[in-house]
Amino acid sequence: MKRISLLILAILSVLTVANAQNVDDALRYSQVFYGGTARFMSMGGAFTALGGDISSLCQNPAGLGVFRSSELTITPQLFSVKTTAGFNGVSTTDNLDNFNLPQIGIVGNIVSNNNSTGLITLNFGYSFNKTNNLSQSVAIRGVSNSSSMADYWAALGDGTNYTNLQGPEGIAFDTWVIDTITGSGGNSYGTVFSNYGDNPTSTYGQTIQRLISNEGYTGEHSFSLGGNYSNKLFFGATFGITTLRYTSHYEQIESTDAVLPSQFKDFTYTDHYEDKGTGYSLKLGVIYRPVDAVRIGLAFHSPTWYKIDEYYYNDMTSHVFGTSFESSNTPSRFNYALATPFRLLAGVGVQIQKFALLSADYEYVDYGTARFSETGDGYDYSVKNLEIKNTLKPTSNLRFGGEFRLNNLYLRTGYGYYGKSFKSGDANSNLDYRSLSFGAGFREQNLSLDFGFTNFKYSQNYYLYPVNSGVNDAVANLNTVKNMFTLTLGYKFGI
Repeated sequence: MKRISLLILAILSVLTVANAQNVDDALRYSQVFYGGTARFMSMGGAFTALGGDISSLCQNPAGLGVFRSSELTITPQLFSVKTTAGFNGVSTTDNLDNFNLPQIGIVGNIVSNNNSTGLITLNFGYSFNKTNNLSQSVAIRGVSNSSSMADYWAALGDGTNYTNLQGPEGIAFDTWVIDTITGSGGNSYGTVFSNYGDNPTSTYGQTIQRLISNEGYTGEHSFSLGGNYSNKLFFGATFGITTLRYTSHYEQIESTDAVLPSQFKDFTYTDHYEDKGTGYSLKLGVIYRPVDAVRIGLAFHSPTWYKIDEYYYNDMTSHVFGTSFESSNTPSRFNYALATPFRLLAGVGVQIQKFALLSADYEYVDYGTARFSETGDGYDYSVKNLEIKNTLKPTSNLRFGGEFRLNNLYLRTGYGYYGKSFKSGDANSNLDYRSLSFGAGFREQNLSLDFGFTNFKYSQNYYLYPVNSGVNDAVANLNTVKNMFTLTLGYKFGI
């Protein structure tokens, strides 16, 4: 029996608060890939023990003490991401390119003297570094022979009378994509592909398309103070203000040429949310130089405490019974907080005369400790936080870098490995990230020009919708390659 009036939508349009927060959101806003200057990126971001680069302020603030003069840098970047989606034997590739400014910063000198002991320099610094570029465009296409997103909505509605449906299952009902099963008392649902109305047959084989468009970034404003004591011990602290901007939009389109009892032709479901937030953190670090050629660095990053505002809407259109139907939920806004994991970093750098500089970093982070919390609405996040704890795990990240000097010309390379964050048994338990980078730089008195290229890649399993046990045609494999071309202009003054 079909609901005649849509009046109920006015009551049910306020979606359950925090509907969108999940493990993927917690991980996305917790991950840090340390973007920055061309020199920093072309050496794989392995600067925990090195310093002397403005981008190190967001990694180990003790690196600020290495500066012997004031410096200004600005870094434009061409960002290109290609994603290839494999879905039920069909491969589809989509690309996105943008031009952005991942780094700008300045270092100023407060104290400077020529003593060999005591406080030799004290510097202040500011740097903005993008820590994660979240922009991506994905196209998934293929044929599903055993499931539909409509099955998920029918399952969500199971046990709820049709007069009380809300969320995506409510608008699926309004657009005739799901309907009550005869004899269920209006509490169980079939779909246009299965158990629709009085017809119990199942007819899948529909074409599925999911078009995903994500835009945004996380970026940290680092306000730092660092010094040099006796050319042996470098120390520093950073107060970080992180900006979060993220828009996620996708359309799920399912269509068929088969003749179905429902006369169904297609539906388009749209899901859209926008997150805007600000986070605060504290970073402490030291670099110790036991001998002139060796530096050892240690750093601690507190959690980043975010407050996030979210805007969400979803809608659906369909063509059933030769008629077009449309329904939507009223857009909603709500707020929540997120505390990301703390981080521990260790690094070693080796100077080989004036010819080469080699560095290696180790980073520990436990993504399972990320936590959502409410900001005044009283929502209980305990279930979501337990899911994070049971899904994510501690991770080790490794970064390596090398720089080779030929008079005023510098050649650089780097490698980064960001370890698996999902526990064993999860669909993405093998998900890790790898980067390979190269670069070159030129120094002439107080001017510098650096170029860097970074190739960043990973593969993941992406579920279009939850499915019943044994059904595996709702998962796509996404192979993502990000290429970043970075140029940094630097100017030293006060020397």
